[in-house]
Amino acid sequence: MAVAELGDVTLYYTDEGPREGGGRAGGDRPVLLLVHGWGGHARAWEPVTAALPPRFRVIGVDLRGHGGSSAPPDGYRPADLAGDLVALMERLGVAAAIPVGHSMGAQVVTALAVEHPDRVAALVVVDPAYGADDREELLFSGRRAALRADGPAAAVRQLGTLPGPIRDQLLATPGHVLTQCYEGLYLTPGAFGTRRAAERYLARRSRPVLCLRSRPEPAAWEASVPAPPGSRVVTWPDTGHFLHLERPHAFAELLVSWLEGLDGPDAG
Repeated sequence: MAVAELGDVTLYYTDEGPREGGGRAGGDRPVLLLVHGWGGHARAWEPVTAALPPRFRVIGVDLRGHGGSSAPPDGYRPADLAGDLVALMERLGVAAAIPVGHSMGAQVVTALAVEHPDRVAALVVVDPAYGADDREELLFSGRRAALRADGPAAAVRQLGTLPGPIRDQLLATPGHVLTQCYEGLYLTPGAFGTRRAAERYLARRSRPVLCLRSRPEPAAWEASVPAPPGSRVVTWPDTGHFLHLERPHAFAELLVSWLEGLDGPDAG
């Protein structure tokens, strides 16, 4: 992995595929920016990267506090993490990208699209960590208290059964990172993790969105939220939360076919 020193944070990242072009604003080749979830890292996307056509430039990043990247004492709200992505894109000469985010990463790429729309041609969100209903909202304070007390062990308990490598990486993530990320998703001012907050925030999107959900009810809610032209909601009810890793080839095919159907970002 390569390293980028960006102000108060050092980010580890991968950068594969053709370098010419930088998304819609910087060239004629698509640039995918892959963003992992809570307690994850860039390597989690490897099955998807291997399934993508070689014409894509694919950048994966270890978010602040995750994987090999440094873990400063703060800066873990989705908007903060999106700001890190902008700095990395500037360093790599990428004018605009198609960010693809899973879970917490879906909040991060949504914040990127809302706060920095000129940097985004289209975006993909995979089982996004927004849209929590009233029942889940009741759990927020208790989960935060558990994270403050037990750190990664509490995170593993909250997520339940996980594939071994994902569980190991979650356990290796610093406790303050997991706690502050969780707070940024659901509890800090400006958080858009609940349905009411998400509906207001998502209304500010101006780029097409492909949303992939693992359960029909959240997908139905997502489909009810106004979205820019070209947006699509897809449900894979026979998968779990890491659905892109359960079916990487099908996910890559869905992503590519959706991009090819858009009038905006050129898929090839």
